[in-house]
Amino acid sequence: MLDRRRFLSACSGMGLGTTLFPGVLWAQAQVQGTRKITNEMIDEAAAIAGVAIADGYKQMMLDNLNDQAKGYAEIYALHIPNSVEPALLFDPVLPGIKWDNQRKPIRMSAAPAAMTSALRNLEDIAFASVRELAELVRTKKVSSMALTEMYLDRLKRYDPTLKFVVTLTEDRARAKAKEADQEISQGKYRGPLHGLPWGAKDLLATKGYRTTWGAGGFEQQVLEEDATVVQRLDEAGAVLVAKLTLGALAQGDEWFGGKTRNPWNPAQGSSGSSAGPASATAAGCVAFSIGSETLGSISSPSTRCGCTGLRPTFGLVPRTGAMALSWSMDKLGPICRAVEDCALVLAAIHGPDGKDRTVRDAAFNWDAALDWRKLRVGYLKADFERKPGADEEARKEEPAATPEEQKRREEAKKRRAAFRARAEYDRRFNDAALEKLKQMGVEMTPVEMPKFPFDAMVAMLTAEAAAAFDELTRSGRDKLLTAQGPDDWPNAFRTARFIPAVEYIQAARARRLAMDAVAKVFDGLDVIAASTNSQQLVITNLTGHPAVILPNGFRGDDAPKPPARDNGEDDNIGGPGTPASLTFLGNLYGEAKLLAFARAYQEATDFHRKHPNLAVAR
Repeated sequence: MLDRRRFLSACSGMGLGTTLFPGVLWAQAQVQGTRKITNEMIDEAAAIAGVAIADGYKQMMLDNLNDQAKGYAEIYALHIPNSVEPALLFDPVLPGIKWDNQRKPIRMSAAPAAMTSALRNLEDIAFASVRELAELVRTKKVSSMALTEMYLDRLKRYDPTLKFVVTLTEDRARAKAKEADQEISQGKYRGPLHGLPWGAKDLLATKGYRTTWGAGGFEQQVLEEDATVVQRLDEAGAVLVAKLTLGALAQGDEWFGGKTRNPWNPAQGSSGSSAGPASATAAGCVAFSIGSETLGSISSPSTRCGCTGLRPTFGLVPRTGAMALSWSMDKLGPICRAVEDCALVLAAIHGPDGKDRTVRDAAFNWDAALDWRKLRVGYLKADFERKPGADEEARKEEPAATPEEQKRREEAKKRRAAFRARAEYDRRFNDAALEKLKQMGVEMTPVEMPKFPFDAMVAMLTAEAAAAFDELTRSGRDKLLTAQGPDDWPNAFRTARFIPAVEYIQAARARRLAMDAVAKVFDGLDVIAASTNSQQLVITNLTGHPAVILPNGFRGDDAPKPPARDNGEDDNIGGPGTPASLTFLGNLYGEAKLLAFARAYQEATDFHRKHPNLAVAR
C-alpha cells in the first residue's frame, strides 16, 4: 500500500521533534519497565517536545498521566486484530459534491478481431488485454482451463528470477476454471472476467490459503474468509491463480522471500508495494491483478513495470478482508495491461459490501463509447514546465568538513546530479504527452495545486500504521521483519508512538483545509494530466481522488544509465529500454470519465502493446 520513496519524502517534512509529549512519557515508562510516570520523565519528555512545564504543574499532571497509562494497558489487553477499524471514518466528499448512483449495464468497446494465432500457440496471447481474452473465452476459441494452465506455467517459469509469487492457488484455480468452462458451454456467461486468471496482492484474505502480508513472522498466517474483492471476482467468474508479493507490511518490494524484480530490467526491483501484481502483469503471467495504494503503491510499480494501474476514489472499493495500513488512506484497485481492462475489473469490484463503512453507494458505469472530446481537461503547470535554477543547491558554498564528511558530500552530489540527468531526460515524455494531447484536439487548461504542508499531514498515515501493528511493536516481534533500517517499518512504528493525539487531529484539520482547496482545482474539470511522481501523488492520496497511471513511452539507448544499486528511492531510475509513465487524475467518483479519456490517449499512443523480452529474465 505504501511506496517507500513517498514515505521517506513525507517523513522529511513532518518535524516530529517539536510535537512530542504524551507519547514520549508513555514510551519512557515502557522502556524503564514500569507503568509509573515520574517527575523526571516529565522533564525528559518536555525537553524532547520543546514544551516548558513549570514545577508547580508537574504534580497536578502525574495522577492524570498515570491514570491514562492504566487505560493504555487495558486497551492493549484487548489484543485488537488488524481487521478492526477505528470508530472515526475519513470521508473525501465535501459539501456540494455529487456523484452518479444509478447503475447501468457496462458498455464495452467493440469485440476485437479474432486472434487465430492463439489456436497454434497459446502463449501468443499471454500479453493480450482482458477485453481480447474475454472475447476468446466467450466465443469458446480458448478455454478457461487452457488459459489457467498457461498462466500457471508462466508463473512457475519466471518466478525464480522475478520473485513475484508467494503462493500458487493451483487447486482452487483449476476448480474455478473447470466451473467456468462448464457454465460457458451451457450458455451461462457471467461477463468479461468469466474464466480469466488473475493474481491477488497477498494482503487479500483467501480462504484455505495463507495470507502473509509479505512479512516475516506472518509466513503461515491463514485468514479463513475471502476478502470482499476476492468474493466479487469469484462471482464474476474470474480465476485466482496466485497470491502475489508485496513488500513487508506493504512497504517497498522486499518481502520475506526476496526482492520482486522488474521484468524490463531484472537487475532492478519492481517497486512497491504492489510489487508482485505489477511484475506478474507486465510479464504476461496473469490476465490482470489487484493491488492496493496508500501512498504510491499502485502508481510506483505500475510506472516501473510499464503497467496500467487504477487507484480508485477512496471509498469506492470495499477493503474488507484486506490488511489495514491506514484506514483513512488505503485503496484497492486493478493493475492491468490496458485502461479498459481496469474499467472492466472496477465494474466487478466496486460498491458497498455492508462491512467497510467508508464505501459510498456510487455507481461506476463504464461506457467505452463515451465522447471524451467533450470532457474538460487541465494539466498541472508545474509538472510540465521547466524550472530554472534547479542546480543552485549544487553551486552553494559548503562549510569545511572532515575527509569522511567531504566524501559523503561528494557522493551525495553525484547522486543528485544523476537524478537531475534522469529527470531532464524523462522530461521529453511529458513534453511528448502534451503534444500528443494537442494533436488529439484536446484543449487544456493549466492549473496549479494549492500550497499546503502536505507531507506533514502524512503523520496521520504513520500514526494509523503504527496503531494497526501496535502489538507487533510492543511484543518485539517486529524484529522478524526482513528490513530493519532507519526508514523501514519497525523503526517507523516505534517513532510514530511519539506523535501525540493532538498533532494527529491537527494534521486531520489541515487535511480538511487542503481538501477544500484541491476541490477548487478540480472545479470545472473532468481530467487533469500530471507527472506521475510529482507532489500530486501525496496530495491526491490525501484527498482521495482517483488516478490512472499508464505507460507513456520507453527510454532509448541514449538514456542515462541506472545506478548500480536500486535503493528504492526513485521510480524513474530507468536506463535504456525501460518504461516511463503518465498520470491522469479525476474527480471523486469520476472514474467513468477519467478512464474514457485515458483510454483515448492510450489508443492514440499504443505504448501498452509493448512487452518485455522475458528471455532476459530467465
